[in-house]
Amino acid sequence: MRKFLIAFLVSILALATVGLPLTVFFVTDTGGLGDKSFNDSAWAGVQMAVKEYGITANVIQSYEQADYVPNLTAAAQVADVVVAVGFMMQDAVSKVAPQFPNVKFITIDFSVDAPNVESFLFAENQGAYLAGYLAAAMSKTGKVGFVGGIPIPPVERYQYGYEAGIQTYNVLNGANVQVLSGYVGSFDDPAAGKAMTNSQFSEGADIVFAAAGLSGLGTIEAAKDAGPGHFAIGVDQDQDYLAPGYVLTSAMKRVDVAVFDGIKSVIDGTFKAGTVTLTLKDNGVGISPMTYTKQLVPASVMHQLDVLKQAVISGKIVVPATEKELQSFQVPPIQF
Repeated sequence: MRKFLIAFLVSILALATVGLPLTVFFVTDTGGLGDKSFNDSAWAGVQMAVKEYGITANVIQSYEQADYVPNLTAAAQVADVVVAVGFMMQDAVSKVAPQFPNVKFITIDFSVDAPNVESFLFAENQGAYLAGYLAAAMSKTGKVGFVGGIPIPPVERYQYGYEAGIQTYNVLNGANVQVLSGYVGSFDDPAAGKAMTNSQFSEGADIVFAAAGLSGLGTIEAAKDAGPGHFAIGVDQDQDYLAPGYVLTSAMKRVDVAVFDGIKSVIDGTFKAGTVTLTLKDNGVGISPMTYTKQLVPASVMHQLDVLKQAVISGKIVVPATEKELQSFQVPPIQF
């Protein structure tokens, strides 16, 4: 049945795309559209290209990892450009891309060494570092939390950057803010994200950062349900609007910009195989403007965040991206 559906999809879409200047297919990760995070951000980048260049855009949802290869294959058979997002899709793109040398692949969160693949990575740890410092500064209980989806490198970069930010706050302010960390094992289970967040709240955390895709929406819901004094920290997109006043900030990465830039490179003839890493320096990562919570943050803390941001950009602070790097991380002297 699956093969029949894919064949039918390919035949219909092939007819629909005849004569169009550029056809882009976005193959989602298992979190899918509607996560208000990673996949939605990628789709927003595709839509930016639709608005700017009039391309034809299509999406194929992946519901499980077994969908990756057939979905990518179906897309590549009719597309000029295939956008593939999510670290767990790396092996599938490595298998499919070489079979379609005339199709350009744009990947997010993983690299594939092939002449028709342009890959975008992010220094998630750098944005999360600022979020961690802010969480530690704003905690009233001296305990904060982290809820991850699946422990893959992009999510771990969020975690260890966040924990390094908390460590930096402790060292520079003579504090002892603790962090509770856990993984729900899924990017598409809001109930599990909410349950783990509530568990961390019950253990004394008052601010919880979720890097868990759709599962992270449960963290935001838990913060809102817990009431004043409890906050979530959003991820990937600016999620502050999802529960105004209960999302302290969001650790953002501009997946939308990366996808748009990748499509643009195909259109203007500058497409270049290889890997691009977006950082704090080029605004590829960062924290949200805190539209609903900035008034709660002391001016002194905002100043400290600006100083730390510049220290990261200048290289004075090298934010750890792995557990090993976090273990050896030393906070340099910083003048606020």
